Amino acid sequence: MNNIILIDTDVILDLFCKREPFYAFAAEVFTLGDRGKLHLATTPLVYVNVFYILRKVLGIEKAKELLRKLRLIVHVIPIDEKMVDLALNTQFSDFENGLQCFTARENDIGIILTRNVKDYKEKDLLVQTPEEYLKALPIRNT
Repeated sequence: MNNIILIDTDVILDLFCKREPFYAFAAEVFTLGDRGKLHLATTPLVYVNVFYILRKVLGIEKAKELLRKLRLIVHVIPIDEKMVDLALNTQFSDFENGLQCFTARENDIGIILTRNVKDYKEKDLLVQTPEEYLKALPIRNT
């Protein structure tokens, strides 16, 4: 597995909406990504989800502005029909989480950061909250 981390919707919303008590951990993850100490990625689906929520809270232009800034530090990885088929034909009760899981696998990503850890039962992926991930991260204080 490479050293890219897949970021889920809720973590980005924690950052942009400053949702407590999760904001500080999300902010630290994105700061490490901005400094080049972490390689962050997400899917187009996450951008759509985040935009949908932010536009209701902050308006269309502010939502786009925040997503443009996010794009500077978060790589977008594709979802294709193979991942859709896999997610549709598995035991994932949440289709979006299935897409995230199979997209991570297809792109050789071994870590997903989310607050929905319980929804992932995959043995070949490390699924953690930002807080859990940061507590175990050796570069955190460098």
